[in-house]
Amino acid sequence: MEKLQLAFLAGIVVLGIAAQWVAWRLRLPAILVLLIAGFAAGRFVAGQGMPLHDVIDEELLFPLVSLSVAVILFEGGMSLRLRELADFPGVVVRLVTIGAAVTWILSTGLILLLFDFELWMAALAGAILVVTGPTVIIPLLQHVRPTRRLWTIAKWEGIVIDPIGAVLAVLVFEAALNVGEAVRTSIAMLGLTLLVGGAGGVLGALFVIRLLRSRRIPDFLDNPVLLAVVFATYAASNWIQDESGLLTVTVMGIVLANQRRVSVQHLIEFKENLRTLLISVLFILLAARVEWAQIADVGLPGLGLLAGLILVVRPASVMLATWGSPLDWREKLFLCAMAPRGIVAAAVSSVFALRIAAASEPLARQAEQMVSSIYLVIVGTVTIYGLAAAPLARWLGLANPNPQGILFGGAAPVVRAIAEALRKLDFDVLLVDRNRDQVRAARMSGLPVVHANVLSEYVRDQYDLGGIGRMLAMTPNDEVNSLAALQYAEAFGRSAVYQLPSEARDTVQDEAASSHLRGQLLFARDATYWRLAEWFASGAVVKSTTLTTEFDFDAFRLEYGESAIVMFVIDELRKLRIVTVDSKQKHRPGDTLVSLVMPTEKPA
Repeated sequence: MEKLQLAFLAGIVVLGIAAQWVAWRLRLPAILVLLIAGFAAGRFVAGQGMPLHDVIDEELLFPLVSLSVAVILFEGGMSLRLRELADFPGVVVRLVTIGAAVTWILSTGLILLLFDFELWMAALAGAILVVTGPTVIIPLLQHVRPTRRLWTIAKWEGIVIDPIGAVLAVLVFEAALNVGEAVRTSIAMLGLTLLVGGAGGVLGALFVIRLLRSRRIPDFLDNPVLLAVVFATYAASNWIQDESGLLTVTVMGIVLANQRRVSVQHLIEFKENLRTLLISVLFILLAARVEWAQIADVGLPGLGLLAGLILVVRPASVMLATWGSPLDWREKLFLCAMAPRGIVAAAVSSVFALRIAAASEPLARQAEQMVSSIYLVIVGTVTIYGLAAAPLARWLGLANPNPQGILFGGAAPVVRAIAEALRKLDFDVLLVDRNRDQVRAARMSGLPVVHANVLSEYVRDQYDLGGIGRMLAMTPNDEVNSLAALQYAEAFGRSAVYQLPSEARDTVQDEAASSHLRGQLLFARDATYWRLAEWFASGAVVKSTTLTTEFDFDAFRLEYGESAIVMFVIDELRKLRIVTVDSKQKHRPGDTLVSLVMPTEKPA
């Protein structure tokens, strides 16, 4: 038994990370692969003749799930910047109020129509189905990569709706237990929940800010202390008022993200990594608990509920909530296909089912059916939205899941020439420079350019980077290039940020010592900014050359000499590869090379 428990727990972590990698390689939604892995894990344990509840104690499982969800919601809150809502605050507010109310009412009516539930039980299930959550929304958005506006709206809705749905479910449950004073009880509970959640979140954030400003804890304890504070505030809030903890940690994350007194960037990176691990483990754990017999037990009513939620409830809530908003029909249609249910719905439904079974044995059957139907909705919405969202977004022209465009840090003459060559090959480019003369010259050339510091958050916040997938730091300042690579690694990933080699880097040892503090080195070891500028000023030009069987790479070298620097390679599938100092790829017929070609030998 002990060996099986150890193997299962270790296997969950391995399976979760492996599923994330497989999803990345196959360009599939990670949550879909995680569900499949979870079902497989559950069937494997069942095949060993050991029920899953014997392997993992459910009385311990759900508190662990609740704490994990708290961390995920806190991390989600830390990703919410109030300035993101400057252009469309009303849309998000209406989605989490009007949209949530419409979802609850229609879901409740649909459940009453399909299941033999009491009214309050149907209302409870409908409240639980209001939630979507960052555990499913954020991985799906990362897979789809919609426009900045849609990303922001969907992210805010998915994070804020979780505590709203959980609180609504608590209100329905408590009102059902106090039928005689349902209205008074619900109002009192709502007020107490908002008070505890809001005040607890603000106080927790102020405590963290004070700790960081006081310098009383060493840097290596910043993340563990923050995690401890999140757990403590979540548990304390729930102790005072049921389910207020989710609101507390969300508010705490939002306050920390939007304050200016201390830097929390290093905390955000840790929480993002922790979120990925927790999502991987939680999805497999909860999917492994699903018995196919339970899913089959709800049968056609369950499938009817799933279809009704996708085809009627979500479109109705989005259309009513966004009526008269600045969103166009394509954006509204995309939001109609963005409501998967996830960890919070599974955890909340399971917790309430246990409480209902303990309070009333005759209602245990309905509670079991409620959990089974919600699990069916989770599996169905994750699968359907996960597979359909990306093709729908591409068809609507709202996303590019594999963006090939490049953000250039700098707009010097050689950078403009490189960007112009790529734009002629139909790749998106965007230049960022704080030098007015460089910006003016780029605009005169017809290149999209932003007058800003590449290190500022202005570019990421104000410009749609939907077609941009890589960042090339090509300013004259080596330190700025390194900082830009570090900053944009958060948006594009560390494998998609590049910078020019440093003038001061003379040895391989120096290069290796700072490799974790910079992007990949571009083009060639001697292709520093000043040498590129010198070569370009001496008559070098940027050329695009397509290799054929008659004119292969050897013929290219014979034509242009060893001094030509190959900077980019576009293969026959129109995939853009950036050449680095470590590149060892072979150039084949059909490849298009974008090179800096010298008129003669490179200047010394």
